[in-house]
Amino acid sequence: MEEDDVTIREQNFHSQVREYIICFLLFAVLYIVSYFIITRYKRKSDDHEDEDAVVNRISLYLCTFTLAVSGGAVFLLPFSIISSEILLSFPKNYYIQWLNGSLIHGLWNLVSLFSNLCLFVLMPFAYFFLESEGFAGSKKGIKARILETFVMLFLLALLILGIVWVASALIDNDDASMESLYDLWEFYLPYLYSCISLMGGLLLLMCTPVGLSRMFTVMGQLLVKPTILEDLDEQIYCIHLQEEALQRRLNGSSTYAYTRGSFVHQLSKDLDNVKNQRNKLERRKKASGWEKNLLYPIVMLILLSGTTISVLLVAFNIVYLLVDETAMPKGSTDRGIGNTSLSTFGVAQAALEIILMFYLMVSSVVGFYSLRVFEVLTPRKDDTTMTTIIGCCVSILVLSSALPVMSRTLGITRFDLLGDFGRFNWLGNFYIVLSYNLLFAVVTTLCLVRKFTSAVREELLKALGLDKLQLSNSPTDPESGKLSANGHQKTL
Repeated sequence: MEEDDVTIREQNFHSQVREYIICFLLFAVLYIVSYFIITRYKRKSDDHEDEDAVVNRISLYLCTFTLAVSGGAVFLLPFSIISSEILLSFPKNYYIQWLNGSLIHGLWNLVSLFSNLCLFVLMPFAYFFLESEGFAGSKKGIKARILETFVMLFLLALLILGIVWVASALIDNDDASMESLYDLWEFYLPYLYSCISLMGGLLLLMCTPVGLSRMFTVMGQLLVKPTILEDLDEQIYCIHLQEEALQRRLNGSSTYAYTRGSFVHQLSKDLDNVKNQRNKLERRKKASGWEKNLLYPIVMLILLSGTTISVLLVAFNIVYLLVDETAMPKGSTDRGIGNTSLSTFGVAQAALEIILMFYLMVSSVVGFYSLRVFEVLTPRKDDTTMTTIIGCCVSILVLSSALPVMSRTLGITRFDLLGDFGRFNWLGNFYIVLSYNLLFAVVTTLCLVRKFTSAVREELLKALGLDKLQLSNSPTDPESGKLSANGHQKTL
């Protein structure tokens, strides 16, 4: 018996070590990819090693860690679904025994833990550390900035805990809830993260429909549209004339000292816009026939099919919610993975669910940066400040952490939420879940209808040549030699 106990302990030890190594390797890959992504957009600074450079480097490492955790949250549910289907298809295969329920549950718990750590500790620390200068009268340096940062974190923690305490006391007024108000670990943090997840779900609900309709525009800008009833040579000729006229006016205005700077700036801006239009037209002219007439329609059909399937799945989930209470999202503590298939059509449906999850995540990010409120956070290559990068990392972390919950709430997948993701209080509220599904279906449908009706209207105007009637109202009119700025026409 003692030898058997030793053997069991050795097996458990080796299993734990294997799981730690796998988690470390997966996170290392995500960290490296995140580092290259952030350095691609981060504003380049000089190589001079000073105090600000050290602070920026520490903030960069913290942002990279946060972005890696966000990537882990995005891949969490797809990885779990793939693992379940693999274990179900090859239950006795020796080479996939490492892929077990303990590893999947461990990944969910680690992502939940690191998400809380990044959201409530690391990102506030990075922001306050970046903005700190040290208290007045104290000796300047890294230590002074760290001290100020910790003081600000302490005050922020008191503020957040006070808000949560007051909110929970107003919502739950019974004796049991009042006693739990003094339990920090078991009540405050889960309740606070539940509120954050609800806010992330609402943010996804606001960004995803916008992103689903915006994806058609983004792909239209990346691909070459088919040429229907258009004369590209004529358009390029007109653009060349407009560009030459703007260039002559810009050269002439630079010779006069009394010319206002705003006027020259407006001319330069109009010239850049005309050059961009010319480059797009030349690219369309040089594109091959299969790229214009085959690739573009196929990509548009794929986007339309993905959006339609998502809306249909949500509609079916609404019906399931009304007739079957098991359709409600819930958490699972079962350590077994791969015992039963959660997909009706097996591997094909599981692959479709994974594709839809990634599609929804990309659409939510596109929709997030398309909203006017968050346009200021749009990253620019080699010209993004660390403060903007911190805001982007926090936003992506909130969106990615809410993705598994949204996918299960909308019925995109039937895979139960594991770890702390299934313990959110609002998941058990039928009216919140039903309203979430209804709003997603209705808002997404309205965004798509508005998108396609406006696109059809623009294409009809372009095909009939009526869009050229708007040239007289444009800021620059090269034929008349006048520039309208702020509603007034000005001549040289």
